[in-house]
Amino acid sequence: MSGSVKKAADVAFKASKTIDWEGMAKLIVSDEARKEFSALRRAFDDVNSQLQTKFSQEPEPIDWEYYRKGIGSRIVDMYKEAYESIEVPKFVDTVTPQYKPKFDALLVELKEAEQRSLKESERLEKEIAEVKELKKKISTMTADEYFEKHPELKKKFDDEIRNDYWGY
Repeated sequence: MSGSVKKAADVAFKASKTIDWEGMAKLIVSDEARKEFSALRRAFDDVNSQLQTKFSQEPEPIDWEYYRKGIGSRIVDMYKEAYESIEVPKFVDTVTPQYKPKFDALLVELKEAEQRSLKESERLEKEIAEVKELKKKISTMTADEYFEKHPELKKKFDDEIRNDYWGY
């Protein structure tokens, strides 16, 4: 077997061990996304099993003596010589070098997007907590207490009153 195919099989095997499928599945919220995710996982498992079974095994050596007995030594020697003269070209990967920089750039972009998302999520969690607190206190809260928390609204209302603008 060529070294590159064995290397691909090894990489796929290691990748399957490091992918946290359950962790990713917990993050999915929609049914359509779950279907797509399970299809992706099935496709990955199929490719991985093919790499492990078909391409990771060395071919069985040919028993030339068995064929010499049944067919004759001259024709078997001719086939053996032809078989041994076959050179299987080594796979040269020309695609990965083209896409690796793009992939690395996408990974950097992904990390930045993840950080932005985490910050936005944190901000939204704080906002939700504030709204929940406000919801609890709104029935007993005075206008002064509300304007204490939202001074920009107090300024806006004061300006409208000062300018005699009553919203008509």
